[in-house]
Amino acid sequence: MTTPSLAPRSRQLGLPAASALVVGSVIGTGVFGLPAALATFGPISLVAFGVVSIGSLALAIVFSWLTKRVPGSGGPYLYARAAFGEFAGFLNAWSYWLTAWAGNAAIVVALTGYVEVFINTDHNVGWSIVIAFVCLWIPALINFFGLSSMGGAQVVFTVLKIVPLAMIAVIGLFFLNPANFGPFNSSGTSTWSALAGAGAVTLFAYLGIETASVAAGRVRDPGRNVPRATIYGTIACAVVYILGTLAVFGTVSNSNLRKSTAPFSDAANAIFSGSWAGQIIAVVAIVSGLGCLVGWTFIVGEMPNAAAKDNMFPRFFAREARGVPVVGILASTVLATLLMILAYTSFDQVFTTVVLLTVFTAVIPYLFSAAAQVYWLLSRRHPTSWPHFARDLTISIVALVFTFWALAGSGAEAVFYGAFAFFLAVPLYVWMKVSNRRRGVGASAEAAEEPVPGADEAAEPLVAANGTGVRS
Repeated sequence: MTTPSLAPRSRQLGLPAASALVVGSVIGTGVFGLPAALATFGPISLVAFGVVSIGSLALAIVFSWLTKRVPGSGGPYLYARAAFGEFAGFLNAWSYWLTAWAGNAAIVVALTGYVEVFINTDHNVGWSIVIAFVCLWIPALINFFGLSSMGGAQVVFTVLKIVPLAMIAVIGLFFLNPANFGPFNSSGTSTWSALAGAGAVTLFAYLGIETASVAAGRVRDPGRNVPRATIYGTIACAVVYILGTLAVFGTVSNSNLRKSTAPFSDAANAIFSGSWAGQIIAVVAIVSGLGCLVGWTFIVGEMPNAAAKDNMFPRFFAREARGVPVVGILASTVLATLLMILAYTSFDQVFTTVVLLTVFTAVIPYLFSAAAQVYWLLSRRHPTSWPHFARDLTISIVALVFTFWALAGSGAEAVFYGAFAFFLAVPLYVWMKVSNRRRGVGASAEAAEEPVPGADEAAEPLVAANGTGVRS
């Protein structure tokens, strides 16, 4: 089982960098591109945003508890493996890895839309692919310079994007025009279907709340810093998201918003009556997207790196340089590049299609993580405070139910392609098991089910924090 990193202090992330990793990974170009995708559903998507925000906060709290219970890098992979065995852990590692590099393809599509405010304004597909390619590989190069380079870049990018984004979100509230909102439910479907569909798209904006837990082994004092970064980062993102989407819906007409490739720029132009404001927001969106990709490019290598160290992924994923998983980053960026090209050349609604595929593969590790927490709560050995136990179980069940709701809203196409990609893990798992047996190494199911080294000690802060008396 992966244990907390013993890396030198200079190769660990402090609280500011860990917080920036969460906020920077969550607030990327998703918030800048989502209003256009949500315009299809109408203002009912704001209700979906509220529901998703509550569900995401429940997940963030669950991740903060799980980080204390099962320390080390790997996040959902570690939690599923410790609770349900190595096969469940492997499936989570695989699904999360798919999410990370497919999500990078979605992020760069939205980022390219804002770059095209300045160049390739006629949206020539060939040049769009070239721009997206460059935007994918710049963050990879930043990561190749080392962990301190990645952490520093995240702090800078996060500050540069969060301040102007929050300003537009607040100022836009004073320029709302009810006529711009359009019909409350403009999807042409039932209220439930519209909420589920908008919720699935919206969940993409919250992907990344778990990134601090995935990189916990590289965070200084993870038992304290990872939960704080996860919970407070999620709350901050929720406030910015809901106010920002409301501002865009109220300043840009629904018909124009559906066709927009840079909705926040259009909103800024409407507020300040000039193209200069939209261009400033476009720059902010570009900075935001690059910062988001810097964080996700690191995470996309970190998950297979943690699994490879447990002989659950091919061993080459375990290779590192300057404190970063370079092989995982390289392989994943290549895959994201290929998916980006496929999206531009094969899908009509590029951003929405890739978003829904990413949400499907992301929800599976979220589901297993919430299920692991429910399992540990129900199998507790030392109950001490029933009110706290009831509170924690309620939050965990809300997070679990939320993941099923998100799966239902992903849509038939996303479920089809996502399930196909997910079950490709089965032959890979068979190959890994056979290879490990031949080499006489490997994580056995029995070993995976043994107590995590230091798990009891790691659980003690949890007991003190939430009063459940739960021990792993």
